[in-house]
Amino acid sequence: MLTIADIKADEEVKTIMFMAESQIEALGFTEHSVRHSSIVSKWAGDLLQKIGADPHRIELARIAGYLHDIGNSVNREDHAQSGAILAYQILTRMGMGYRDAADIMMAIGNHDEKHGLPVSDITSALIIADKADVHKSRVRPNSTRLNTENLNIHDRVNLAAEKSVLEVDAQKGEITLNIIIDTAICPVMDYFEIYFKRMQLCRRAADFLGKKFALVINGVRLL
Repeated sequence: MLTIADIKADEEVKTIMFMAESQIEALGFTEHSVRHSSIVSKWAGDLLQKIGADPHRIELARIAGYLHDIGNSVNREDHAQSGAILAYQILTRMGMGYRDAADIMMAIGNHDEKHGLPVSDITSALIIADKADVHKSRVRPNSTRLNTENLNIHDRVNLAAEKSVLEVDAQKGEITLNIIIDTAICPVMDYFEIYFKRMQLCRRAADFLGKKFALVINGVRLL
């Protein structure tokens, strides 16, 4: 079986991920580089591990998390779908079985809130892990040189996020996204303005896994 280490070492993967981040940077979006992909990979795998999933499914979730944004190398629009097809081609070329590659393709194709739905355990873990990565390190350095009032709302929300932690309580059957926001930079309502649909999708993903989803911001439970 291919592992996440094999994927990270592949030259084609490295090249496509570089191009994906290059395009996102040119468009002025928040960071979607190896940093983000690595975090999503770890959190997706950890989530399934903590709810007792099979090790094979855990590894597939880690691979899906790492590759989920490679469609940005094609275009930001519909990047989930183009990334899914790219991932399938790369994984089968590397020798992954068709069923496993298709599982990952399906997960990547459904990770975006515009068209995505939690249709498998891997998909659900990927959705939650991706939406949980809100942090000031995702704001590009040249953006922070501007007055925070002039930043776009995505940059403001991420810049205000001091900490975001994904917690799984198997006994309670609950998956919690715990965020600390500096309200001097961004009010909590700004977070909801851009993340409400994403949090709804996370709740549906948790439901698929037989768990409840909770959102806690600055110690206050909001969902």
